[in-house]
Amino acid sequence: MKKFVSLGLAAVLTASLTACGGGSGDSSATTAPAAGGDTSTTTAAAGDDSGDAPVAEGGTFKLGVIGPLTGPAAAYGIAVQNGVDLAVKEINAAGGVNGAMLEMNSQDDEHDPEKSVNAYNNLKDWDMQILVGAVTSKPCIAVAAESANDNLFQITPSGSAVECAAPENVFRVCFADPAQGTASAQYIGDHKLGTKIAIIYDSSTEYSAGIRESFVAEAANHGLEIVADEAFTADTNTDFSVQLDKAKEAGADLVFMPIYYQEASVILKQASDKEFAPVFFGVDGMDGILSVENFDTSLAEGVMLLTPFSATEESSKAFTDAYVAAYGIEPNQFAADAYDAVYAVKAAAEKAGITPDMDASSICDAMKTAMTEISIDGLTGEGMTWDAAGETGKAPKAVKIVNGVYEMQ
Repeated sequence: MKKFVSLGLAAVLTASLTACGGGSGDSSATTAPAAGGDTSTTTAAAGDDSGDAPVAEGGTFKLGVIGPLTGPAAAYGIAVQNGVDLAVKEINAAGGVNGAMLEMNSQDDEHDPEKSVNAYNNLKDWDMQILVGAVTSKPCIAVAAESANDNLFQITPSGSAVECAAPENVFRVCFADPAQGTASAQYIGDHKLGTKIAIIYDSSTEYSAGIRESFVAEAANHGLEIVADEAFTADTNTDFSVQLDKAKEAGADLVFMPIYYQEASVILKQASDKEFAPVFFGVDGMDGILSVENFDTSLAEGVMLLTPFSATEESSKAFTDAYVAAYGIEPNQFAADAYDAVYAVKAAAEKAGITPDMDASSICDAMKTAMTEISIDGLTGEGMTWDAAGETGKAPKAVKIVNGVYEMQ
């Protein structure tokens, strides 16, 4: 089953502009979340009883979203919220899911596992039937345990730790951490980006440590010599002098950083101060580095990262234009992952023949099977499929930052 990315975008663009301008003409959504806006947002399906729109004849599916809308990882959560919101509006404008509308309720977890579980419980009280999220790995692991107990269908756009998709009810759009580490080593070796590799990683997160582990295991297979392997933790993430000095002294010509964008921005600044200029190569967590407040983006020139999406690609133009018009910023990979997640939900829901009057557990049972039977052409990959373990099949891609924008390599 194929997803047509451009379907209905013109209609959605008009609807989004109306919603952002405070108009009442959009029947598919009564509220559009502004980038960086409220910590919880509901995008209502046609038939929301707060307005005058007619009740959707096919009923309404309740779609929950959990992610960090505030705090240090907010760039990820806001992007996911917006990506889901745009897809929901587009699908509703095109007739919904077999005639049923989608209603989104987005909750802030502040990148905190306990708060993510609280957000999940809030959504359960709202009678959520399908969950998109959580966005980051530790919260996703915590929420997955809850959704597994409830047998509620969950698809995470970006929760990449292996444990995120361990329960049989959870699927993911992004690559798992081991796949990111392995693919990074393969890409660096195949494209001869460096031979003497330093690693700087966060040993206090499953995300960073997991990617680093699989990278190390694969590196030797591609002629990569690891000359420095330096860790930091959440308590020591402001001064990277020791790690950079060791990398420089070891003659590293590439620094692999499976870390989040905030720490990466600090490392790039401190490396520049030390006149240390190897190739810097990151993974999906570095997506967002160009939006760090007060960061000199020229320091990111030449940085590469493994990511399946670039807003500057011609194939992404319709999505990017609609996203910028609706939210005022360019989409990143997390927005694209979330957008694809909603279309995967649509494809699987239509394949399974679920209806809004079914309980969440029955929906989950049907969706688990249907997810292994669909294929979609998404923003983050063509011919995307899923196996019973919840993992997606798509080719890895990398971008390079050139003149302040991503260029797909």
